[in-house]
Order: sequence, then structure tokens, then C-alpha cells
Amino acid sequence: MSAIRIPRLLIDTVMEDGPRTPARRRWLAALPEVVDSLTSEWGIELGEPYEPGGRCGWIAPVDGPDALVLKVSWRHREAEHEADALRVWDGDGAVRCVAERVIGDTIALLLERCDPGVQLKVALPEPDQDLVIAGLMRRLWARQPQPDHPFESLEAMCDDWAESFERDCSSRPHRLDPGLAQAAIELLRSLPGSADRGVLLCTDLHAENVLSAQREPWLVIDPKPFFGDPAYDPIQHMLNCDQRLADDPVGLSQRIAGLLDLEPQRVQLWLFARCTQESLADPAMGEPAHRLRP
Repeated sequence: MSAIRIPRLLIDTVMEDGPRTPARRRWLAALPEVVDSLTSEWGIELGEPYEPGGRCGWIAPVDGPDALVLKVSWRHREAEHEADALRVWDGDGAVRCVAERVIGDTIALLLERCDPGVQLKVALPEPDQDLVIAGLMRRLWARQPQPDHPFESLEAMCDDWAESFERDCSSRPHRLDPGLAQAAIELLRSLPGSADRGVLLCTDLHAENVLSAQREPWLVIDPKPFFGDPAYDPIQHMLNCDQRLADDPVGLSQRIAGLLDLEPQRVQLWLFARCTQESLADPAMGEPAHRLRP
């Protein structure tokens, strides 16, 4: 079995994974053997893994002329159907998936490699990032999956979030304004089902998950696909725009809604709900939540 280098970020994430830590440690211990098996099955040779890499997987370039990447991740809800989504999008604004292999609690993907692979986050200022992300998001939404698609609904995920958030608020009653928390919980439960259309969502499309490439100027990586309200999809990008979110969360939500031809009030409600949810762990989200409050 070949030795592989495991980035510190992945090790730390595994060790800090709470009640799932024993299972994740077993996954990490088996990772070198799994990578060996994959390189043999797919007839590939690997370079050194990317740094800092991902929190949920081991990612390394494939040596050779085909410009591929091997991504080996533990199975988790958000990424369960990454390959399915990439096949729906078929390279239209996102990287292509060349092959997929599921081995127990591991999902392995051979993906198109982005060269030079510079993150949009460091390449352009945030207002320009908005334009790139909005353009990519529109293209992804335009490709609809078949009716029998495997993607979980945004409604199911938000129902689980609402239940978990309500439970966490009850156990820490002095951390949040009860009225604010209740408003966010009600929106998490009602917004997904009130959408007038559904699309295949990336849900994690932000400037660190957009890389420069040769086939196109920018390509989306690492989607966490669900199906539902398009007004939800730009939320993670806005949550990552720390200074603008702090300075003018309403203006930020209106700008993004305008770029995507979305109902401004609906985008603001989603941003409020998610800021409030995040504020339990990140108090800095509390002020934007108050200013976005309906």
C-alpha cells in the first residue's frame, strides 16, 4: 500500500467531528488503501494532494495529459449526489465528472481539473464576483433534471434545519432574541414550499468554489445539490461577503436579487433566516439578522 500525504485541514476536521468522530477516524485510516484501489482500477497516477484541501475529502491532481482530479470524500447528505448534478450540468458552467465510484462510506470522483485553478475570491473584487456568480448560477438553473431525478428537496433539508435550530435555541435560551429565532424557524419551514418554481440548486456556490480554467474563464466546483427555490441559491455567496453583509445586508440582498431576476423580498427573507440560524454559532451574524428582519 502506498503512503499518501493527508492535509492537516482534513485531519483536523475528522478529529473534531463530534459524535461521528470514530466512524470518520476509521474512514481516514482506510483512506490510503482506498486511494490505492482507485488508482489501480482507473489506471491513474497522482500528484501531491491540494493544500489546504477540503474538510470532507482528499483531493489530488491526476498526472498525465487528461487534466483530471481525484476527489475521495466520505459520504454525507449534502454531497451525496454531486456526480449526478455535474452530469445534469454537463460542463455548462461547472466542471465535468468523468467517473464515479462508491465504496461503502466513500464517494470517489474523477473530475475535470481547472487550470490555473485560481479562486474567484482572490482574483476579483466582490462586486465583480457577484457578476460571475450570477452568470454561472443562471446557467446551472437552465439545465433541469429529469422528473425522476435523485435530488433531495430543499424543503426536506430546511425542515431538518428548523428542527435542529429550534432544539439548539431551547437549550441556549439566552443566546438569541426569541422572536428573531422563531421568525427564522417559521421561514425555514414555510419558504421552500411557497416557491413558484424549482430548479437544481448548487446551494454552496460562492467565490471559493469557482475556479479559473482553460475551457471557460470560470467553472463551479464542489456543488451540494438539492432541488427547490432558486431564491435560496445565492445565500451562501452573500454569507461569505463579510463586510458588505455587515454594512448593508438589505442592499446586498437587493443587488443579488436584481442580478438574478429574483423577487428581492424573497431573497431577503432567505438571507434573514440563514443569518439568524448562523448567529447561534457566529454572533457576528446577529446584527445582519436584526437589520434583515421582516
